[in-house]
Amino acid sequence: MEQLITSLRGVKVGYSITNIEVTETIVFLHGFTGSSKTWEPVIKHLPTSIRCIAVDLLGHGKTESPKQSERYQMREQIIDLHTLLNSLHISDFTLVGYSMGGRIALAYALTYPDHVKRLVLESASPGIQSVDEQQTRIKADESLANKIDHEGLDAFIDFWQDIPLFQSQQNLPEIKRQAIRQERLQQSVLGLVNSLKGMGTGRQPSYWSHLSKLNMPVIFITGEFDQKFHMIAQQMTKSIASSQHIEVLGVGHAIHVENPVQFATIIMEQMK
Repeated sequence: MEQLITSLRGVKVGYSITNIEVTETIVFLHGFTGSSKTWEPVIKHLPTSIRCIAVDLLGHGKTESPKQSERYQMREQIIDLHTLLNSLHISDFTLVGYSMGGRIALAYALTYPDHVKRLVLESASPGIQSVDEQQTRIKADESLANKIDHEGLDAFIDFWQDIPLFQSQQNLPEIKRQAIRQERLQQSVLGLVNSLKGMGTGRQPSYWSHLSKLNMPVIFITGEFDQKFHMIAQQMTKSIASSQHIEVLGVGHAIHVENPVQFATIIMEQMK
C-alpha cells in the first residue's frame, strides 16, 4: 500500500491507498489505538481489482493530533472523512469500520447515504440511548484519558492490551501480539486523550433512533467471544431492513486482527 499524507481543514491526514486505476473501492476505518496499518493483513487477501483506502483517524497513526478535544467530535470526523474522499474523487464505495471506526462509519453513512453502497460494521455500536448511561460513560472515558495523560503511553498500553475485550488476542502468535503492541505504541498521548474526550461512546450522539433510515446493505460482524457486541448487532439488525449479522467463531472483538483471512472472505462474499 502507498502511504500518503495530505492537508485538509487545517490538519495533516495520513492514509494508505492501493490500485488507484480501478472502479470498485473499499474504505477502512480503524479502532481506538489503531491506524491504517491494522488493515494490511486483510487488504492483502483482497483481489487487486479493488481499490482499498485505509484512513488514519484524527489523533491516530500519521494524522495530526489537534490540541482542542472539540475538534475530535463526531461531526468533525465526518466532515474530515468526507473532505478526504472528495479530494480523491471517491463518492461510491463500501465503507468498513471497526469499533470506534465503526461508530464513525455508521455516522457517515447516515449523513451521506448516497455515497455508501455497502456498510460493514465490525464490533460497532450506534451509541448509548440512556442519558444517565451516557454521563456514566463520559466519566469513565475521561478517567481513562487522565490515566493516559498521567501514567504515559507505555503504562496505558500495558493496561489496555489486558482488558477483557482483547483477552482472546492472547492466543495469537507472539510475533503478531508484538506487532499489535508496537502499532499501539506509535500513537500520540495527546491524540488518544482527546479522542476519548471528544469522540468517546458517551460523547457521540445516539443513532439508535436513526437506524431505520439506512437503505444500503448493512453487514454486522462480531466475534464468538464478544457477547456484548453480539447482542448490540442483533438489536441493530431489527431496525435495518437490508441487514445481516455474521458471527465469526473462535475470535473476540477484533475479528480482522485475529482472523484476517476470514474477514476478507466475508467482505468479498458481500460484494458479489
